[in-house]
Amino acid sequence: MVRPREMFATISTRWFTPDPARTRARATARITAMLAAHGGPGTAVVAYMGERGHRIVAIAADGTFGDAVVPTAEMAQEVCTAAGLPIGSWDRESTSLIAPSPADRKRMAGTGR
Repeated sequence: MVRPREMFATISTRWFTPDPARTRARATARITAMLAAHGGPGTAVVAYMGERGHRIVAIAADGTFGDAVVPTAEMAQEVCTAAGLPIGSWDRESTSLIAPSPADRKRMAGTGR
């Protein structure tokens, strides 16, 4: 019988190593499409998420927000530049731009957030 630890040790790691160019292109396309669908450019906030990378939260002109996760801060900067978004911070102005939808409110209900 194969133990789980031994089984996972035989899996090639090439499937788990993201291609930086592809990651950058996919994040840029995702954010650009969201902005185009919701009133054009707004602002972005980049937050460090630990080992996972950096989360780019893009806030469109109409208050809709979306996100993408990239592995490095440099890549987050490149994605925001390519999407035409200025990078801000979580301050009073950026949080007042966000307009959560009813679905967002329902999803967050009871989570303590």
